[in-house]
Amino acid sequence: MEGVSAKEDMIMHDTVRLGEKNVRMIAHRGLSGLELENTAAAFVAAGNRSYWGIETDVHRTLDGQFVVIHDDDTRRVTLCDLPVEGAEYETLRQLSMKDRDGRVRRDLCIPSLEEYVRICRKYEKYSVLELKNRFEPEDIARIVELIRREGWLERTVFISFELENLLDLRKLLPEQKAQYLVSRIDDGLLCVLKENHLDLDIRYTALTEDFVREAHAAGVEINVWTADDPADGHRLAAMGTDYITSNILE
Repeated sequence: MEGVSAKEDMIMHDTVRLGEKNVRMIAHRGLSGLELENTAAAFVAAGNRSYWGIETDVHRTLDGQFVVIHDDDTRRVTLCDLPVEGAEYETLRQLSMKDRDGRVRRDLCIPSLEEYVRICRKYEKYSVLELKNRFEPEDIARIVELIRREGWLERTVFISFELENLLDLRKLLPEQKAQYLVSRIDDGLLCVLKENHLDLDIRYTALTEDFVREAHAAGVEINVWTADDPADGHRLAAMGTDYITSNILE
């Protein structure tokens, strides 16, 4: 999902309060408008505010562990350029991370999935976990079991652009909250959601009021990514959007 622009990234000093009571707000990659995305600092910053949930992205490492980072490589947020899924866990964990101003920050590292879940649990925030790329079914099962051991499965929402990930999840957890990530409304989308008991997570600019109405009539909830302008937030809330994922709106 999208992030803030370089210009915006340099001037944000606090969240922007949306104040819409009928929408559940989700911190995109943690509170990434203030802290480096997908780090413990960003997750704790979101935990200390009024967000309903904290979103992140999970990858499988070369040696079968799970880390949270958005990109397929480490170039944008660390001093090295390594393929996340082609590197071993300990190698990734030892990388020096660049803060939002580009300077090295020694207290930051690529978090493990367990660390992310534990922060969500500590601050009682829903985990909104994006399954990046295509996972093997057994790895999805391992992720589920990890979150179950942490006692947070009932407060986890799985999201993915890969429909097959969600279908494999459905085989394990028929009633688990799950949202299909899309960039636009295609023909047959609502049928896919209804048939597979999935909710929707859509690019905020692609959502229409008519689709919200049709989705709600079918029992489908709507999440949007990634709205950072208060005017967009108020417009989406007025349309009846159930969740708003944002880098900075609270």
